Amino acid sequence: MKKTVLLLETIADEALALLTDQVDILTRYPSEHIEEITKYQHVRAIITRGKERVDQSLIHACPNLEVIARCGVGLDNIDVAAATSRGIKVVNTPGANASTVAEHTLALMLMSIRDLYQAVRQVKEGNWNWRNSYAGDELAGKTLGIIGMGNIGKRVAILAEAFSMRVLYWSRNEQEVPYSYLPLEKLLKQCDLISLHVPFPAGSTALIGTAQFALMKPGTYLINTARGGLVDHRALLEALEGQRLGGFAADVLPELPPTLGKALLANPKVLVTPHAGSLTKTTYRQMCLLAVNDVLAILHGDEYNIQHIFNYQELTASRD
Repeated sequence: MKKTVLLLETIADEALALLTDQVDILTRYPSEHIEEITKYQHVRAIITRGKERVDQSLIHACPNLEVIARCGVGLDNIDVAAATSRGIKVVNTPGANASTVAEHTLALMLMSIRDLYQAVRQVKEGNWNWRNSYAGDELAGKTLGIIGMGNIGKRVAILAEAFSMRVLYWSRNEQEVPYSYLPLEKLLKQCDLISLHVPFPAGSTALIGTAQFALMKPGTYLINTARGGLVDHRALLEALEGQRLGGFAADVLPELPPTLGKALLANPKVLVTPHAGSLTKTTYRQMCLLAVNDVLAILHGDEYNIQHIFNYQELTASRD
């Protein structure tokens, strides 16, 4: 008899076909109320991406649950503590999105510092003469501060070096990398561009707020492809309106999709993409296949080739 997997969001076709061939699939999108999920008592695995939450209520509603998988890197939408207390394995796809998010980060840097969005928009509107007031700059020779030297941060550093940038970094744990480590306050004072690549655990406060913006050089560009909550957006808007920042570009916001923050989104120095950094065809397919293969391995009792299994103690001990 096939085991049952609860699928909370759509996944790549190839990954779905692999699941369909080996397990019975229940789908739960759009989400149902918790009172309606008593049918999940036979569920052995739950697969999500980044939107739908696997919280304590859902975990408790699945008494036979063996594994929870995230087709992605962060685990902020999974209650890892509740899963660990039940002995349920939690897997994700570490490193799978490093290259594509790093590319997206560099693209946002280039769009911001060269003012490419406005350049394209003006030409589309027939205003070729906008070039006469063009004031963009370039990355070469600039100092980039990377906050968080994990898989993505390391890849961003390599790409930045290819653009002849000087790379500095801060992380919660100093890394063995060929870049200079600085305390956060010193890094903020020295950089022309700052890129965020750290997690944002539940219950945390913003890493970048009024005090941090005050330390930055006038005209600094801030790039966030990590988590929206890392930046205090009220302080961000004040820094933009006060001409403290040269620009802000992000693939993430505190609330996705945004329902508030119209003043921020309307600011000409702000570029926001719809959390699409990992949604390239190549990476989306890879993340879904990695997660599905790990789930199937656990359900079949073959855990030898699984990339990584998290537990709550490990998650809280390692935050970079």
